[in-house]
Formats: sequence, C-alpha cells, structure tokens
Amino acid sequence: MKQSSHFKLQAAACIVASAVLAALYVQGGPGWLLGFVFLAPWLRVLDAPRTWGGKLASAYAMSVAYTAAVFPWLGMALGHYVGIGEAAGLAILLLAAPLFQPQFFAFALVRHAVMRRYGYALGIVAAAAAWVATERLVPRLLGDTIGYGLYPSPLLRQAADIGGGAGLTLLLLLANEGILAAYAQRKDGLRAILKPLVLAASVPLLLAGYGAMTLSGAPAPAGKPLRMGLIQANMADYENQRQQKGAYAVVQEVLNRHFAMSYDAIERQRAEAVLWSETAYPTTFGHPKSEAGAEFDRAILANVNAARVPFVFGTYDRDSAGEYNAAAFVQPGTGLLGFYRKTRLFPFTEYLPAWLDSPALRRVLPWAGSWKAGNGARVMPVRLADGREVPVLPLICRDDVDAGLALDGARLGAQVILTMSNDSWFSADAQGARLHQMAAAFRSIETRLPQFRVTTNGYSAAIDAHGTVLAGTPMGQPALVIADMPVRQPKPTLMVLWGDWVGVAGAGFLLLLAIVTLMPAPRTLADEAPLAALPLAVFPMKVAVLPPGARLATGVLRAFARASLLGMCVALLLDEALRTHTLAQIRMFAALFLVPEIIAWCVLRAFAAQASISHGRLLVERGTLRMELALNQIAAVTPWRLPVPGPGVSLQLAPRRPWGYGLALAHPQAFAEALAAAGGPPVVDQRFDAMDVYVRARSALRRWVLDSPVAKFVVLPLVLAVPAFHLHQHIAFGSALGEYYTFGLKAYLSAFALWWAAWGIGVVLCAALLRAGIEAATLLAALLRPAKVVGIRSGLERAGHAALYIGLPAWLLLNIYKA
Repeated sequence: MKQSSHFKLQAAACIVASAVLAALYVQGGPGWLLGFVFLAPWLRVLDAPRTWGGKLASAYAMSVAYTAAVFPWLGMALGHYVGIGEAAGLAILLLAAPLFQPQFFAFALVRHAVMRRYGYALGIVAAAAAWVATERLVPRLLGDTIGYGLYPSPLLRQAADIGGGAGLTLLLLLANEGILAAYAQRKDGLRAILKPLVLAASVPLLLAGYGAMTLSGAPAPAGKPLRMGLIQANMADYENQRQQKGAYAVVQEVLNRHFAMSYDAIERQRAEAVLWSETAYPTTFGHPKSEAGAEFDRAILANVNAARVPFVFGTYDRDSAGEYNAAAFVQPGTGLLGFYRKTRLFPFTEYLPAWLDSPALRRVLPWAGSWKAGNGARVMPVRLADGREVPVLPLICRDDVDAGLALDGARLGAQVILTMSNDSWFSADAQGARLHQMAAAFRSIETRLPQFRVTTNGYSAAIDAHGTVLAGTPMGQPALVIADMPVRQPKPTLMVLWGDWVGVAGAGFLLLLAIVTLMPAPRTLADEAPLAALPLAVFPMKVAVLPPGARLATGVLRAFARASLLGMCVALLLDEALRTHTLAQIRMFAALFLVPEIIAWCVLRAFAAQASISHGRLLVERGTLRMELALNQIAAVTPWRLPVPGPGVSLQLAPRRPWGYGLALAHPQAFAEALAAAGGPPVVDQRFDAMDVYVRARSALRRWVLDSPVAKFVVLPLVLAVPAFHLHQHIAFGSALGEYYTFGLKAYLSAFALWWAAWGIGVVLCAALLRAGIEAATLLAALLRPAKVVGIRSGLERAGHAALYIGLPAWLLLNIYKA
C-alpha cells in the first residue's frame, strides 16, 4: 500500500513538473529550450504502469495538467464571453481537456501497443506518428501544436517550411524520448547515456543547421515593396457601447476613428493600401439593412475615393443562404471588388454545428451566432496607385491557425498574406493574443509569404517571410503600423507542394504498421533447414565472375543509375513543368537510369557463370571456360562489405593471397556456409561490426513474388494506369473510348502507352525512395540493435510491400474519388 501511494505521489509530481515546464516553454524568450525536455517527466510516468488502464490514466492526467498550464486564458476568456465567470469557464475547459487535447491518449496507447510487440525504438516513432496524426485528423479548436513553441528561435523555426508545425512537433517528441532514454540508462555508464543523448541533441542541431542555411541563402529578387498601413483602433466592446449609445452612434464613432487613423497612414506615412481589423465595420457592407447602413456604406466609399488607395477591412456579407464574417476589398474609383468569407468559424460563438443547432439550444446559448462559413482560400487583387496589382490572400481570425488555407492561397498565386483578427477576447490575458500571432507567423514561414496582420486591440504586426516581426504594436492601445514588405512570387516550399503532409504521413505510417502486423513475415534463411545440410539445395548456383575492373565499372554504373532515381525524385518535386511533361520524364529516366543499368546488366551477363562443387573442388564454368579451386586451397570466404554492384564474396587463398576475381551472387552467407559444409573453410563465428551485420541482414531474406521486377514494375503500373487512363478519357473525350473514336486506334494505344510508362516511372521512383529508406534504416538498426536487425529488416520489407501494393492504389482511388 505504501509503495502504491509513493508511486502515485511520484507520478503526480512528474506530471506537474511536465505541466510547469510546458507553461514556461510557451512563455517565449529562452523558454523555447524547454521544448526538448518538458515531456520527459510525463514519459517516465507513462513507462511505469503496464496496463492499458494505467496508460489511459496517465494520458488523462497529462491532458488536464497541460490544458491548465498552457491554456487557462482560453477557459477564462470563454467564461467572460458567455457571462458565467472566468472560474466556471476554466472548470469547463478542464473537464473537456480530453477532447481539447486528444493527442495525449493516442500517443500513450500507440506507444504501449507498439513497444509490446516491436520494442522501444519503433514504439517511440509510432507514438510520435500517432500524436501528429491525431492533431491532423481530429478537428481541433485552436490548431495548436507544441512545435509552435520553437517560434522564439529564428533558426529552429525555419524548418516549418518543410513539415510545418507538425514536423517540429514530431522532432520535439523524439528529442524528449531521447532525454528519457538517457535518464533511464544513467546507471549503465557514460557510453549507454551518450547514445540517446546524441540522438536527442541531433534534433536541435539539425534544425539549427537548416535554419542557418535558410537565413544565409541569397535573397530572391523582389519587386517594389508594398507599403501597407495597419489600423489598430482599440475599439472592441461594441455590444456594451451599443446598449449605452445606440447602434448608429457606435458605428459612426468606429468609422470616424478608422477614417482618422487611415488618413494619417496615407497622407503622412505614404501608405499604398490600408488594412482594418476583423469586423471593424460592424454591419453588412454593400448589402445595407437600413438607410443608415446605406449612408455608412457611402461614407466608406467616399473616404476610399478621397484617399486614392485601396482599403481592405473586416465587415459582414450576406446572400440568400445567410450572413458571413467577411473581408471587403474596396478600390478607389471602382468601389467594391469583392469579398473573402471567413472559412474557419469559432464553434458555439460564431455558429452552432448543424447537428446540434436547435431553438432549445439557442435559448440556452443566446450568444451563439449563426454565420455561414466561406468555401476556402481566395486570392484577391490589391490594385495600387502606381498601376501594380498585388495578389493577396486574406485570412480572418481562426483561418490563420489552419495551415491548409495559407498553403492553398500560395498555390493560387498569392504574394502577400493579409490577416485580420479580433483578439479582444484576450484583453484580460495577453498570452492568448501572443500565441495567436505566433501561430499566424508560421503561415508565413510555411509559404515564405510576407504577412500584414491587424487586430482590433493587439497584437498587430508586419511579419516577413522568415516569420520575423518587423514592426508591431502593444496590446490594448490604439496604434498605427506602417511597413514596407518585398512582394514577389516565392519558390514553392515543400509544404506548398505537399500540403500539411506530416500528420497524414504519420497516419499512413500507422496504417502500414497495422498492415505489416497482419501480414505474414518473409521467410529468412534461418527459417529453412540448417544450411550445413543443404549443399545440394545451394549448388549449382548462378554467379558472375568479376575481375576488379569489371566490378568497378558495373558498380559505378549502378550507383549512378540508382542515385539518378533519387535525383529525379528531387527534380520532379521542384520542377512543376517536368511533373506534367511525360515525354521529358521518359527521356530523363532512360538516359539517367535505363541506359547505365542496362550496360551494367550486360557486363554482368558477359561474366555470368555457374558455380558448383565436385570432388572437393569449387568449379566455376562459363561456356567453354572453366576455373577450378580445391576447397582446401580456399582460406576464407569474405562477403563484400560494400554490396556493389550487388551482394557477393571475395575468396582468400592460402597462404594469404586474394583470388583475382570476385563472385557476385544472391546470398553470400548461404554460399559461405554451404561451402564450409562441403569441406571448404569454416565460417568463423566472430563479432561483426555494423557493416557486417548490415550485409548479413541484407542477404538473409528470401525474395517474394512481390519482389519480382515483372510484378513490381510491369504489372503494378498497368493496374494503376488502367483506371487513371479511363478517367482521363472520360474527362478529355467524354467516354472510355473517346480518343479512339476521335483519332483512331494508333493514337489511343499511344496515349495508353504513355500513361503506362508514366506510372511505371512513378512506381520505380517510389520503390527507389522506399529502398533508400529501408537500407538506411537497416544500417541504423545494425548500429543500434544488431541482435534484432533481421527482424527489423523483415518488418521494413513488409512495410515497403504494403506501401507499393496497397498505398499506391489507395492513393489513386482517393484522387479518383476527389475528381
């Protein structure tokens, strides 16, 4: 009983410690360093209970503690807004903590399940994947993630253009796991501690290195800067003012202050455009509800015409479906150009979910709005007095916590982000407004677009493409921000190209892991009968007898061909024109991969032979040529440490002289053990280094039918090409045989051949990426877990099969469904 009480107290202390460190982490300043350690105390608690119930209890406690430490301002702001008091609002938020922070539960449960089956290393990777997958797939109120806490570090935050905040979160989780592993092994000596510490330290070093490279790079050429005036009027509590002064007087006062501050921005500060905050004009624009509303609309148009610069401001729009929180774009001399309608509404304040909306609930929640959501990102023109037209992406309040909207806008050609918000909720606690601006800044890093961000009463800022606040305002004061920002079309980042991909990749990894768990394991040589009893099953075998020059030539050719595949992946990623030019892809694929690969294959065929054993001699025969080596002359058989151009062995002859040829063959270890069983040199049981372990693991697995080049690179692309080509025919020609009816059989078959070739190249490139990952992971496992390397490689091979034969068809079906 005493031990149980002691454990509970210790667990509570660890969870409180993690929560306190999390609170310090999000405060900004040097506290960002705590991001690499703050979860370690909780992880220690998570490792203690062995039951599912214990894991759930730890996750629940941490979700509540984390919410209380990092988001108390949200509960108090909600309580103040709905009139139930800050304490009651905070209590409701803590009760809802499991719904507010569900990633703790996914992390704990996946970590426990995978560690039990696959061990610690894969368990921590799967848990981190579960965390980011949950944040990506489960609707989240604020879109928060712990990676945002690295914002105060200009170097470390730059990697968000690769994986967004989710990518930073994934790395932080792994670093925290490394700290915990070092602590757990503290009694095993310095060497045991150093390994996980080095891995943990590699995370900030890697991020810092990427950030330094990004910030030191040559700036892209930019056009004339855009000079924008941001109007922070510090007028927030419209409802109370309406009750005291009346609606007409309040709107008049709001407009007068905005007009005066805008005049200052334009006439004295030479602003080229003006930006007001969310709902700065607190009624519908362009669709007046009364004559007074029409009078205010005319006043706005008159001021814009007199200012001779475009205005963008928060207001309301409406149509037959309802009313929208919107941003109006008004041009001098032209009038209203159009609206952007807010996409991400705040639940239970701006709207009620349709499945909950009812008259009874609205009587209970009288503050709940009934606005309609917009239909996604929209790029609008800002036409300047000098004739330039700048495409901008407007975002309103909660829109800026959705990375997908900013990425969509960047793909649509936006060159600047305009963010409008009403952060008056956080007037009593500025931390909420500061964290909101921090999240918004990540949209600029991810897209490399500058951002003008204005709020009702703070914080407003001009944010550059690296996420740096160039000019900003305090909280709770009227303020004017004037800033020049370079305008250009930036090179697309990986986030722009792939979208918010890390969470989706995490979900895909977990799905593959589940499939791998259900799939049968590939058979290894160890699964067969003892090798010593199988010389006849091994010999005769096909080999290639390679002189040193031939091995060097084929090795260089194959290395070039395989490296070219990875280079082609990068080229396709960066070059949009190449992605849509099938013939250019075929020419590149043929020149860089097929030609050197075919030459290497021809050389190997030229030196192909058959090895067998007869009367105590190793016979190597190629046509009329015959080589013989007495088994007692062979002193040692050494597998190639560098399997180039493929796996193989070198023979050492007595006394200590190498045979002048190498033997390229499929299973070097099986060859060595079968040769020993026939009377050749014994296989010495020695302590292998990482490279030796890697080579043994590489040759230990039997090949599946799925590994056949015909299945992988002919049949699979055909299966993928048929539905894709069918869909293309319907879209382009109106029916499955539309091109045949229009242009004839030759054109139809030629088009299908191009689709088949394109899918074939795609499958080869996917297989190359998977192979690079499998080999790198096997080598890492050989370094860190040599005793388990064969099992790890077996799992990786199954994951590769699942990714190709299940993942690619699933991806195609998903895209066909979207189309």
